[in-house]
Amino acid sequence: MMKLYDVELSGNCYKVRLFAALAGIPLEIRPVDLAAGEHKGEPFLALNPWAQVPLLVDGDVTLRDSHAILVYLASRSGAMAWWPSDAASQGRIVQWLSTSAGEIQSGPASARLVQKFGYELDKPQALKRSASILRLIDEHLARNDWLELNRPTLADCAVFPYVAWAPEGGVSLEPYPAIQAWIARIKALSGFLPAPGI
Repeated sequence: MMKLYDVELSGNCYKVRLFAALAGIPLEIRPVDLAAGEHKGEPFLALNPWAQVPLLVDGDVTLRDSHAILVYLASRSGAMAWWPSDAASQGRIVQWLSTSAGEIQSGPASARLVQKFGYELDKPQALKRSASILRLIDEHLARNDWLELNRPTLADCAVFPYVAWAPEGGVSLEPYPAIQAWIARIKALSGFLPAPGI
């Protein structure tokens, strides 16, 4: 069985667990104790010198980065509804994976790191970026039930965790009714996997 080295409160790890649950992909979860520095010691560094989670190990394949893992899992398992094979659909989904790694990471995710975990990041800048990206996502979801392709895809799995966790960073979702409705739709999906605070 594939192994996922995981931290429960990490949004990047949760993306992978969420998709696997929704797509019915079994994973063996291997918790990593960040507080104890497990990710900075052996044997973890032998698997991932970047010292980051999530980390997926599938036989001879070892992958870091949540978005790379999402694409791998969907392709390997044949979950093509989540990751279609045509270039246009893949491009539409990848633009949201990039948004997740860029604007969402530097906005709601960074605000949460400051407020919930005490990271020394620029909270005012994170709040400003949050307002900008959440407005754009809300406008998009006001016209679409899902981020792309009129159905749940990897795009929704990638964007969902840190948007849903935005209040833990002091970012209210009250001004964004379309985002709130989208969160409710994701929670209603068969196989949805909750996380602490979601």
